[in-house]
Amino acid sequence: MKMTRKEFLRVMGLAAAGAGAGTLFTVVTPKMLADTVAAKADAKPRWAMVVDFQKCRFGEDCEQCLAACKEAHNLPEVSSRAHEIKWVWKERFETVFPEQQTDYTRQAYVKHPLPVLCNHCDDPPCVRVCPTQATWKRADGVVMMDYHRCIGCRYCMAGCPYGSRSFNFEDPKPRVARPNPEFPTRTKGVVEKCNFCEERLAKGQMPACVEKCKQKAMTFGDLRDPNGPVRRLLAARYAIRRRTELGTGPGVYYLI
Repeated sequence: MKMTRKEFLRVMGLAAAGAGAGTLFTVVTPKMLADTVAAKADAKPRWAMVVDFQKCRFGEDCEQCLAACKEAHNLPEVSSRAHEIKWVWKERFETVFPEQQTDYTRQAYVKHPLPVLCNHCDDPPCVRVCPTQATWKRADGVVMMDYHRCIGCRYCMAGCPYGSRSFNFEDPKPRVARPNPEFPTRTKGVVEKCNFCEERLAKGQMPACVEKCKQKAMTFGDLRDPNGPVRRLLAARYAIRRRTELGTGPGVYYLI
């Protein structure tokens, strides 16, 4: 842990005071400072999502998760495929996990669509390349967007290996049929993406897509809780994540 000059002088001052006052003061060392910071970080949850591919019924006219996300976050209806705004969307299994394909892949997986979204990575490349810090990662693992700081450079879109970000080429406001007053609308020229429904998490609620999934194919919870629903599923079933070889540490798991 690196210390600034100011922090060093403060620690030395405390050490000197402690030496002259017996047991009235405790000497604070750099290691103690580092341990305190680490303890505070560990106290936060690490939100993650698990998608059960065997329960998911995408492709059978089941898209409650998409509809719930659109309604909650004022996603515009854009006719152009190149300009569409995607928070949660569907892709075929072989497109999402090309490395999982073999001559013996279960036929149930081939051509079957599954929901994909921002992976809220442990080490998100989108955050590293943003020049204005319009996108950042919270202590609980949620990768956020500040629409007011976004300058529309789209560096984050280039940095994201999952295609999880969308750019507003058009003014989205006129394209929202029934605006949700509880979530801000965006403007033309900014990037947006899934936020794990952080506004609902603040109220103790589940993400809208998880809540509306009738098949209970989506599970959300604290990855750091060994007794939580996410960890129980990951302990009982085999799970895969998207492009883990890149070292991003995706926070979305797929049970197969």
